[in-house]
Amino acid sequence: MSTSTILITGGAGFIGSNLCDYFLQKGYTVICLDNFATGHRHNVAPFLSNFNFKLIEGDIRDYSVCKHAVDGVDFVLHQAALGSVPRSIKDPITSNEVNVSGFLNMLVAARDAGVKRFIYAASSSTYGDSESLPKVEDVIGKPLSPYAITKYVNELYAEIFSRTYGMETIGLRYFNVFGRRQDPNGAYAAVIPKFVMQMMKHESPVINGDGLYSRDFTYIDNVVQMNELAMLTTNPEAVNTVYNTAYGDRTTLNQMVHLLKDYLSVYDSSIGTIPIIHGPNRVGDIPHSLASIDKAKRLLGYAPKYAFADGLKEAVNWYWQNLK
Repeated sequence: MSTSTILITGGAGFIGSNLCDYFLQKGYTVICLDNFATGHRHNVAPFLSNFNFKLIEGDIRDYSVCKHAVDGVDFVLHQAALGSVPRSIKDPITSNEVNVSGFLNMLVAARDAGVKRFIYAASSSTYGDSESLPKVEDVIGKPLSPYAITKYVNELYAEIFSRTYGMETIGLRYFNVFGRRQDPNGAYAAVIPKFVMQMMKHESPVINGDGLYSRDFTYIDNVVQMNELAMLTTNPEAVNTVYNTAYGDRTTLNQMVHLLKDYLSVYDSSIGTIPIIHGPNRVGDIPHSLASIDKAKRLLGYAPKYAFADGLKEAVNWYWQNLK
């Protein structure tokens, strides 16, 4: 399989660059498509000298760019998107253009190029106002944000393309992914890298709400594993569907912050005394998130290697070594 060519859209982003790194090490030819709106050049800089790596700077909203990028490609790992619930609430038009129109451009381009399989980043936000726990793939609620709508529309388009054109598609509903290379800066930074950076600066992190909201935080290596399994599966029952991509356990924000303090205190003992501030709940947030990973285990052979605490320790070590 290392003779195959993989297109990774959003390949300069957090998840995309980790996928580029992994599959280059496996000997694949990797094409990265990114417009650097949220991705970073330093994430792909180490790959530029690799003969098997190609960087295309372009925007998935431009169909001609998508068509060029899929030429000669065997698999697409579509990570390109504008993430963040708050960003989508502030600017739903741009989120829709990138996440829906851009997604459709990629689907059409992949279909016309005869790509073997189209694996895409779906989202746990699709579960919306469903209160059932754990989250099971075929039980969803109504979306709670424009972002959630766009990610659900992706699933609907993928299903139609599978039925109508015979494309093989697999959606991976990511649950609060974290780990190395996740950007701690900017207005829409994810909670873990943002809190790590604040604590390293001896600033108090602000938890939205009372800290009892919980998430199925998922370490990046588990997500890479799921992408590889989705790409390589030969089980006909395993394609043209969606999977929760998570660890299958939940952690409250309070628990997460206490662990962060513990791990960072190894490097700087004064971090353990930093006070935590609680602010109002964030609009569009769901109270609790917990994935059932039974389907992925059964159909893909998924066996996540990193529990939350283990992954968090790895992430903290990476941030301290690279960003301090």
